[in-house]
Amino acid sequence: MRQIHYSAWLLVGLSSLLQVLIFPLPGLYVLSWVAFAPLIVALLRARPAGALEIDGAVHLQAATPGQAFLLAYTSGILWYAGTCYWIYDTMHEHGGLSAPWAALALFLFCLYLGLYHGLFGLLLGLAAGPGRDNRRALISTPFLWVAVELARTRITGFPWDLLGTAQVDNISLSRITTWTGVYGVSFEIMLVNVAVAAAFLVPRKKRNTLLLAAIAAAAVLQAGRLVDAPRIPADHAALLVQENIPVDENWTRATFELTLRELTDLTVKAANTRIIGGVPEKLELIVWPESPAPFFANDPLFREPVSGMARETRSWVVTGAIGSTNATQNGGPASEVFNSAALVSPSGEWTARYDKNHLVPFGEYLPFPRLFSFAGGLTKEVGEFTKGTSRAPLEAGSERLGVFICYESVFPDEVRQFANNGAQVFVNISNDGWYGDSGAYAQHLNQTRMRAIENDRWILSATDTGVTASIDPYGRTVARLPRKERGALVAPYALTSVTTFYTRHGDWFAYLCAIISVGALLTRFGLRWKAGRIAETSA
Repeated sequence: MRQIHYSAWLLVGLSSLLQVLIFPLPGLYVLSWVAFAPLIVALLRARPAGALEIDGAVHLQAATPGQAFLLAYTSGILWYAGTCYWIYDTMHEHGGLSAPWAALALFLFCLYLGLYHGLFGLLLGLAAGPGRDNRRALISTPFLWVAVELARTRITGFPWDLLGTAQVDNISLSRITTWTGVYGVSFEIMLVNVAVAAAFLVPRKKRNTLLLAAIAAAAVLQAGRLVDAPRIPADHAALLVQENIPVDENWTRATFELTLRELTDLTVKAANTRIIGGVPEKLELIVWPESPAPFFANDPLFREPVSGMARETRSWVVTGAIGSTNATQNGGPASEVFNSAALVSPSGEWTARYDKNHLVPFGEYLPFPRLFSFAGGLTKEVGEFTKGTSRAPLEAGSERLGVFICYESVFPDEVRQFANNGAQVFVNISNDGWYGDSGAYAQHLNQTRMRAIENDRWILSATDTGVTASIDPYGRTVARLPRKERGALVAPYALTSVTTFYTRHGDWFAYLCAIISVGALLTRFGLRWKAGRIAETSA
């Protein structure tokens, strides 16, 4: 087997850098149209064919499936290291891990999730033929990529920064997600990358024409960022409280009571302040975020002040809390602990609770405890939670609230289920303080904004340290608070019961891409088998 040519490794490095740059904090979104083109070229021109062209250039052909996996796997490792670097700080500063163990945790994370880039490379290597004519492989590439994104969402449950999220501010393009979900935008981006890559895979005399066409397509699609949709009327108002509680606060009884008193006073004062500028005076809803504070839903020291606040403001209250369910097991008491959002009525009654369905591995539970026992520090710091089982909206009077917590906002199909079950507005409560000043908070916000577009819903996003914002159905932040400040935001919103095609049918487009990918691979294997039979017959 011939070795991989050094130029392929250089292209992998270039592609990995571009992939990092298209997500916050760098946020060079325009590069998304070319970020994967070098990787595609590397996979399809990776190894010498054993001859020199007339001009002295090395004649290269597609990588073998194994080589393609290695090239793309390297790209995936570099991409995760450059994009999710914040995992190191989270594990080290808040999880109690030493610097070497935190670095090891990040490295293992990159090795694990980088396998999906590797899978993409492997599939593309299988789709490519043995020669230099790889038109079938190029046509298959966008379908293969979306199929791998679907696998990343469904199998390991970490669809962080799906490619289509890079164009969340592109209002014209992102509206396709109401039909296809974010995967439709991923497909469009990869399609342009394929066109750019193809320009470097054809004979030189055709290159300029094809490259010009690819750049023109990227320019037209990117121009959607210059288009602004009309303002969407908002006839409701909520008060979103940004608590700004340090994640490493040393809690005592005095600290707990002081913090709770300050938060209730802030909320009541903000709710009783006259609202101007066309926003209704009456606040229908108050939202407190997911919090690092020990706010237990069954603790009278927490319940009574929150109930009093609801009565004084005459508003429904959604608050992050630690919920529990007591049970009897083998004759003794047992308790399951949940990361929850509790709903309190204007009369102060605790009427309903949503328990987080999708827990954060290593943050809210420890998967495979024996294998990852070294990472237990962070789990002990945050809590060993039990997953919830329902995505039913919480009914706040005449309003149906689709409440999801923190990390759940990165799962397109899971969030859309709230709207499909009747939620008229989304409420996302989050504690992004674990991320510090890294790019994770901005990456998280963009993914939350994409959920608003997919489901044509307003989102009220209340976070502990920011970004606390009101997001309209076009994904625009129409009101927000500065990060790392304690405050209260009057957030406009509206209710809707209209469901999008994506809300009703979920990830149908991604599954269709997966089916087409399987068909393309089977066709390639069939052609190879047929060619082999012909060769045997001729011999």
